[in-house]
Amino acid sequence: MSASRCLADVVIMRAYSSDLRERVVRAVEAGDETREEIAERFGVGPTFIKKMLKQKRETRSIAPLPHGGGRQRVYVGVTLERLKQALIDTPDATLEELRDKTCKSASIMAVHRALERLGFRRKKSRSGPPSRIARTSSDPDAHS
Repeated sequence: MSASRCLADVVIMRAYSSDLRERVVRAVEAGDETREEIAERFGVGPTFIKKMLKQKRETRSIAPLPHGGGRQRVYVGVTLERLKQALIDTPDATLEELRDKTCKSASIMAVHRALERLGFRRKKSRSGPPSRIARTSSDPDAHS
């Protein structure tokens, strides 16, 4: 996958339904097929079956576990509003400058994601002269 991927390329993972989990467990307990065959029949991976059976042994439940978490957002509530105001006050500020104005210890990507959540898009400004591909002379015979 390329480094600049489209949001349409991102797959949102969902927990398997309780009904599917129960059917898979019944199939394993019936013992008529291998786990690989059961996985293929139900469209799940063999690792899912292994982890679910382990969870059933340890917790006596096959219910989906809560999401493992991840990093908490840095810009929420008051700090998100502070970031928004900093952008309104200095619309040409860099992401690093905006981060510094909010007095938060955050990555540049955290600032970028927060601005996206606010609906702001950062347009790069041209830092150099236009390319010389376009005609540079108004005389049509100059390039002949």
